[in-house]
Amino acid sequence: MKLSRRSFLQQSLQFTTFAALAQAFPGWAAERSSVYPFSLGVASGSPRHDSVVLWTRLLPEPLNAAALPAVPYKLRWEIAEDEQFFRLVNKGETHALPELAHSVHVDVTGLQPDRWYWYRFILGDAISPVARTRTAPAADTMPSNLRLAIASCQHWEFGEYAAHRHIAAANPDLVAFLGDYIYEWGPYDLRHAAKPRNRDIESFSLAEYRARYAQYKTDPQLQAAHHVAPWIVTWDDHEVANDYGNDRDERLDVNFMARRAAAYQAFYEHMPVRLHSSHTDFANMRIYDRYDWGRLAKFHVLDSRQYRSYQACAKTGRGGSNSISNAECSERMDPTRTMLGIEQEKWLARGFTNSNAKWNILTQQTLMAQSSQTAVSHEGEGKFWTDGWDGYPAARLRLMEDLQKHKPSNPVVISGDVHTFYAANLKRDFYNKASASNPILATEFCGTSVTSSSRPQERTDQYVAQNPHIKYGRSDKRGFMLVDVSQTRMQTHFLGLDDVARADSGIATLKSFVVEDGKPGVVSA
Repeated sequence: MKLSRRSFLQQSLQFTTFAALAQAFPGWAAERSSVYPFSLGVASGSPRHDSVVLWTRLLPEPLNAAALPAVPYKLRWEIAEDEQFFRLVNKGETHALPELAHSVHVDVTGLQPDRWYWYRFILGDAISPVARTRTAPAADTMPSNLRLAIASCQHWEFGEYAAHRHIAAANPDLVAFLGDYIYEWGPYDLRHAAKPRNRDIESFSLAEYRARYAQYKTDPQLQAAHHVAPWIVTWDDHEVANDYGNDRDERLDVNFMARRAAAYQAFYEHMPVRLHSSHTDFANMRIYDRYDWGRLAKFHVLDSRQYRSYQACAKTGRGGSNSISNAECSERMDPTRTMLGIEQEKWLARGFTNSNAKWNILTQQTLMAQSSQTAVSHEGEGKFWTDGWDGYPAARLRLMEDLQKHKPSNPVVISGDVHTFYAANLKRDFYNKASASNPILATEFCGTSVTSSSRPQERTDQYVAQNPHIKYGRSDKRGFMLVDVSQTRMQTHFLGLDDVARADSGIATLKSFVVEDGKPGVVSA
């Protein structure tokens, strides 16, 4: 019996990637476009030394998916050495399938290392925005520098995306986005203007998550940041649901795994990422990966949501986070608890062992340094938020022990999630101040949010005072981090917007820090 296109797609999920499926069917080759189909712009990401993923989604009306007939569309793509496309290096055709919301992912291979390129998509007479991307340097080379922009947490209602305009202006080689690209709740609206924070309007279905991404991606400043450089991305909780952990959400919803699969599929449909051939079903989509920038830097991109143990001592009848002391919750200290899952922990340890990079950058979601909400003088004291690494101290200790055992060069942790700038030193034992027996093992830089709100600065000042390994904290500003990496140092700039409510907001450097090669720890620049 001849399989229908839909039946073939459903069965093929078990043994092949959607990237291959996008080439499997004939599609309409539109000659004229009655409406412009590239309303969400284009993006690139997951750069290797010889390849990069190009992305777009056909959607003439961002909040009306039905405006495009549910048929495949054949579109062309081009990549060139110049912005005018006089020197094409590759081109081809791909198919935008309705099963994937008419999104496309083109993994362009055979490119030269350490090279800037320009790319575009074409559907009939409609041409997408022209955007810039680049490949990573060759594996055996030592680049002189890398400029990296780092951002996270961009709730649509909480402000304008001026931070992305400044990211584009900073001319980075690479952008790392650390999660909460969308928030699952809030009105579906194409204006950033503040509205009542009504959490009753929430995304649960695939169609609703698709609409949420479309809403966010209409922002011209976000598009500009995508158009200037390739991105590496990971997710946090709000791409699915607040404070979810593994297969459980706050509601303890028995249908949560179906919701998670829908959210993961929508994430793939809107991000320039590759699917791993061994994880082709969206219910268990693998996002953790490694990216090399020659021998200058290795990015260990982590997933701290999908495989974690449930949050310790959740509130009665709920899942998700809590703030508790050890006296109230012995479960937090359970040595079997994991943030990354055992398989990913082992994968990360192997990466430490095998890395020959000058800088090893742990690219992950949330603050890793201990951040007690009350004063701590020895173990057994303190009050801790259970959704972050403080809720998984045994897992954090294992990670620190792996750093100490395998000694990757210059480990630096980059973080988001908590909507606050932090600079911190990471150790095995945050209670022990003796430097000889408890050395600094890594440095952490945590970025504030693009828009999402935070706690008052006075409380952040208290947290810094109560946790002396945290050397700086700033929660009253929204913005991003800009990092300049060389062979001898990494300099991190905390950039804060003047006014997150203004699309034309200015920005200023709040503080800069340096990590010297071979000398872990935060140093003010």
